[in-house]
Amino acid sequence: MLFLSYAYRFLSNFVFLALVYFALNFLEKYQHRVVVAVLVLVYAGMHAASALRSFHFFQRIERLELEARRLVAALGEGPSSTSTRKQVIAEVSGLRQAGEIKAYIDLLFLAIVILLCIAKIVAN
Repeated sequence: MLFLSYAYRFLSNFVFLALVYFALNFLEKYQHRVVVAVLVLVYAGMHAASALRSFHFFQRIERLELEARRLVAALGEGPSSTSTRKQVIAEVSGLRQAGEIKAYIDLLFLAIVILLCIAKIVAN
C-alpha cells in the first residue's frame, strides 16, 4: 500500500507537470503565456511553502517519537503494554517517513514546474 501511495503521488505530480508544459507550449501569445506561467508560479510557490512547512512538523513528530521511546524504556510496566506502545511508535515512525518521502516527491516536481515556468517567461 505504501508503494501505491508513492506511485499515486508521483503520477499526480507528473500529470500536473505535463498539463503545465502543454498549456505553456500551446499558448501562442507571449502575454498569455506569461500570465499562465506567473499563476502557476504562485501556485507552485504556495504548495512548496506548504511542503517545506511540513518538514518542520515532521521534525516535531520525530522529537516526540524519541521522547516516547525514552519514556517506554523508563516505565517498564509489563510486556504487553510495552509491546503495544512500541508498535504505536513504530507505526508513527513509518507514517512520518512516508510523509517525508511524499513531500520530497512534491518538492522535486514543484522545482521542475518552477524551472519550466521561468524558462517560458524568459524565452520569447
